[in-house]
Amino acid sequence: MKKIFPFIATLLFLMSCTNSNKTENIDDLIKAKNIKALNEKKALLQADIAKIEEALATLDVKKEEALVSIATVKDTIFNHYLEVQGSVDTKENIIVQPEFSGTLTSLTVKAGQTVSKGQILGRVDDAGMSQQLASLENQYALAKTTYERQKNLWDKKIGSEIQFLQAQTQMIGAQKGVAQMKSQLAKTVIRAPFSGTIDEVFVEKGQVVAPSIQGLMRIVNLGSMYVSTSVPETYIGKLKVGDQVDVFLSSLNKTYKGKVRQVGNFINPNNRSFGIEVGLPNPDNLLRPNQVAKLKIVDYTNTKAIVVPTNVVQEDGEGNKFIYIVEESNGKTGKAKKVIVTVGKSSDNVTEILSGLSADDVIVTEGVNNISEGMKLNF
Repeated sequence: MKKIFPFIATLLFLMSCTNSNKTENIDDLIKAKNIKALNEKKALLQADIAKIEEALATLDVKKEEALVSIATVKDTIFNHYLEVQGSVDTKENIIVQPEFSGTLTSLTVKAGQTVSKGQILGRVDDAGMSQQLASLENQYALAKTTYERQKNLWDKKIGSEIQFLQAQTQMIGAQKGVAQMKSQLAKTVIRAPFSGTIDEVFVEKGQVVAPSIQGLMRIVNLGSMYVSTSVPETYIGKLKVGDQVDVFLSSLNKTYKGKVRQVGNFINPNNRSFGIEVGLPNPDNLLRPNQVAKLKIVDYTNTKAIVVPTNVVQEDGEGNKFIYIVEESNGKTGKAKKVIVTVGKSSDNVTEILSGLSADDVIVTEGVNNISEGMKLNF
């Protein structure tokens, strides 16, 4: 373009010099109403304009070719995802509380130790209940013996029925007394409620403990992990138990495959959402309660979809979505053609095309902003 302006300036200067010698000023010709001279002037100017246009066509050549990248579209499976954030948790994560007040006489575990369900973790002083149990067991043994003898007599029609019933009542009462004392004594033994790992111990042996005042230790089972989150109520019916979910944990930079194991039946009126739980495998034991997770839940699937990179879909001045495809291709070059399309859902940087494209169409994937209808394409 820098070469054009000097050329035009010189041309106009020569024109002005030539015209000044051949004709009078245009204004003077108009005032004189000299039609013949005005027509001559018009012809001269048209000739000069033609020369300028010819010069511009030679010097300012518009680019009619572009280097692009292309791709052939195929039928493929397209999944659209609902993406929400959730929190990792486990149902088996509790602080073990004592059921009986007293001195902690034994503590058999430490932090980091793996325990099984029912394993003894410690004992609280029973305050003499063991001796009381022994006494009650003796009373029960005597009452049982008395009942059995009385029953033998009663079976032989010896003695009265009231004696038999009294012996039976005494035995049953003694039996219940033993069972009740055993139940109370069992509360002095601290057992693991489920299999897991002792995460932390809060007390020491010899310390006085009491129910609901001080926890003894935290036990966690990392083998039954899940992610809880909330989804909008518009997804009612779209999510069901058993649906697969991709769960990404940024702290681990790892994606786990989970399944929806519970769908809530209550809509939160504050945010119009319902809760779901997604069960997670934990084979490498890296999941921890309260980790932040990003969930990708498939909410739409098309098994024979035409998809294109989202960035190749453009919009014209009339609001139409369009894509450039390649026509008259010989493998190295082709011609650009603008195709109006109807788009569907977008996910993972690709967009579903509902109409306008067919399988095996060749689309322009790179350089779409530098081309126009009919332009020659190199690839």
